[in-house]
Amino acid sequence: MIVVLKPLATQEMIERMARRVEELGLKAHVIVGTERTVIAAIGDKRNGEKETLEACAEVDQVLPILAPYKVASRETKPEPTIIELGLFAAGGPNIGIIAGPCSVESEEQIMETARLVKQAGATALRGGAFKPRTSPYAFQGLKEVGLQLLAAAREETGLIVVTEVMSPQDVDLVAAYADVLQIGARNMQNYNLLQAVGETRKAVLLKRGMAATIDEFLLAAEYILDQGNQNVMLCERGVRTFESHTRFTLPLASVPYLHQKTHLPVIIDPSHGTGHAPLVAPMCTAAVAAGCDGLIIEVHPDPSKAMSDGPQSLTPGAFADAMAQCRKVAAALDRQLH
Repeated sequence: MIVVLKPLATQEMIERMARRVEELGLKAHVIVGTERTVIAAIGDKRNGEKETLEACAEVDQVLPILAPYKVASRETKPEPTIIELGLFAAGGPNIGIIAGPCSVESEEQIMETARLVKQAGATALRGGAFKPRTSPYAFQGLKEVGLQLLAAAREETGLIVVTEVMSPQDVDLVAAYADVLQIGARNMQNYNLLQAVGETRKAVLLKRGMAATIDEFLLAAEYILDQGNQNVMLCERGVRTFESHTRFTLPLASVPYLHQKTHLPVIIDPSHGTGHAPLVAPMCTAAVAAGCDGLIIEVHPDPSKAMSDGPQSLTPGAFADAMAQCRKVAAALDRQLH
């Protein structure tokens, strides 16, 4: 249920109603909007809760939530969520730009990349310190050393750090260094991990599983939101189909569809979505035209020598050209790269 409080509800009134919701055996998620505050009352329905809550003086109305994902739904929060971290912003008029290598390989590599992507307009630095690889013999990442290098790059450039966490046991370690915790496609339904990152209150970038439906994607986000962490971004990174001309199939229709269903920002990953560097820039501009709230792009100083995902990585020059094109499209839509 959505408990809509009366206009100009005070903090005392909000806290009192949240306690009342929990006294009824429901979980209370307080969502402060631009005009009104609502409380999402989540839990097993019994008898009489709606009538009990409607009788409270602080309440304007109580409405059912029809979507299976409760806190992520537009029914609960009609206005878009905006994630703001330092120079980075995603949602509303803002298109956040996350760029960097697939893997952190060395101090020289990550520092050079950070300087160049910032110069071209990125506000966040991506880079894997822990790498889930299909082959057990492939490069698995520098682990904590990689996290330290990402933190050093942030210190010099001011870019926020986005990096993947792969297990609940690593959450505290990664959260100590990162600004945004990335959940990879292979872990989208790792529910223990989703709950663990939800408990941190760190911003989370949740990637869609390569065979997941949109409802499954949003229910995975609900696991994070249910822990009280409202700072969730959804990342469409392509799904597996019968096509072989691209690494995955990147469905940009996901952007407007998700905007109809959820208030959470939608980030597009054209690097994994295509797997081929020449296709990345066109998909960047197409994603901006479709209304995405951000892009996450793989950039490497020398893709031919990358230890992972070289074929889909842009050079810094190609990334700068792509950003120039994206700015033109964004300006036409009264939006801005951030």
